[in-house]
Amino acid sequence: MAGQRKVATTALSVPHFLLLYAAMLVAAAGNTSLQSVMPAIGREIGIADFWVAIAYTWSAVLWVALAPYWAERSDHHGRKALTLLGVAGFIVSMLLCGLILHAGLEGWISGVLTFSLFAAARAIYGSLGCATPSATQAYLASKTRRSGRVAALSALSSSFGLGTIIGPALAPLFVLPLVGLSGPLFAFALIAIVVFIAIYTWLPNDKYGRRAGRGAAMSYPSMASAVTGASVLAATSPRRDRLKWRDPRIRDWILAGVIAGHAQAATLTCIGFFVIDRLSLAPQGSEGPIAIVMMAGASATLGVQWGLIPRIGLTPRQLIAAGALVAAVGLAGTMVAEDLYGITIAFALASAGFGMTRPGFTGGASLAVPLADQGSVAGVITSANGISFVAAPAAGMALYTLHHLLPFAVGAAILVILALWSRSALRPVSIL
Repeated sequence: MAGQRKVATTALSVPHFLLLYAAMLVAAAGNTSLQSVMPAIGREIGIADFWVAIAYTWSAVLWVALAPYWAERSDHHGRKALTLLGVAGFIVSMLLCGLILHAGLEGWISGVLTFSLFAAARAIYGSLGCATPSATQAYLASKTRRSGRVAALSALSSSFGLGTIIGPALAPLFVLPLVGLSGPLFAFALIAIVVFIAIYTWLPNDKYGRRAGRGAAMSYPSMASAVTGASVLAATSPRRDRLKWRDPRIRDWILAGVIAGHAQAATLTCIGFFVIDRLSLAPQGSEGPIAIVMMAGASATLGVQWGLIPRIGLTPRQLIAAGALVAAVGLAGTMVAEDLYGITIAFALASAGFGMTRPGFTGGASLAVPLADQGSVAGVITSANGISFVAAPAAGMALYTLHHLLPFAVGAAILVILALWSRSALRPVSIL
């Protein structure tokens, strides 16, 4: 029967694969939809931009800290159970956040209390939501022959990238009467409830008699942490002692990735507020233009990573240097853009540049160590991808409060320095 067709090289049927894919997709889409409406919500409630950014990036800090823990636990508990745990964490967090923000928007509670409670509710997602990627990877890996495991896990991981486009695209459609700007949170929570019920009902339980298979921690779902394959390497390579980022073979590559990641995370945090201020928009209604800019940025990032990089044959060092310069030009263009079209094009150009730097440092670090260390270096890469969310959003918003152009100017300057430094500091390695 058609419904029982198997995914190539796996013992998993297509419907079961789609259930795993949906679990990842809804988390990424819901998270990026939240990023597109939070600037408008903060302005509507009257909270300083800095605290708005801190409140919704707080979950990223918890994700970075706890994702490795859940990746380890996926080897010991039922993968279906941990998948459901992660989806449940997303549902509870989004519902609570929606209720809290709706209360704040209606004036039922103060702005300070609104965002204090919101940050606490987001902690549920940061703490539990990160269980889903590693559990779904481990489930798929246990059903996949070794020869096809990389392809199958790569297909599953693409859900995060797709979600960064779908989330901003759908968010304005869910700003509805009665719920207003909090509508996208309720909508994605309801979608996730459907996914949860489907997984609970139709995904076979693997608690007993599990085959070998493990997942790996994935970076926080955001435009600034697009999939680069590091988690796939970590899930498919043999276990060894984890490398230190200070290892001289990979140190400079990781440093380059962290620098570029901070520039991207800082400017991404500010872009929604920048759209409102540059276009002189009222908070209510600004979610549409913000979503357009974010969707263009996500599309440009994925277009470069999925379409351009495999065809141009640049080395990792060239990808970092060229990507940093392209991103710097894009950020400079964002600074001088006067309308929505200009901001969209410039931010998409910046995102395309960042889309080159991330595979550049990932590929460089991977090629700098032997095959036996691929799983270990992939763990370092994933940590480097996530660490940008710890301090960069706060730094970006602090600069933004001083002057609206500062995050983009500082980011562009850092990227130019990175491009120049990479030419002499990074060792040449084979073409990706």
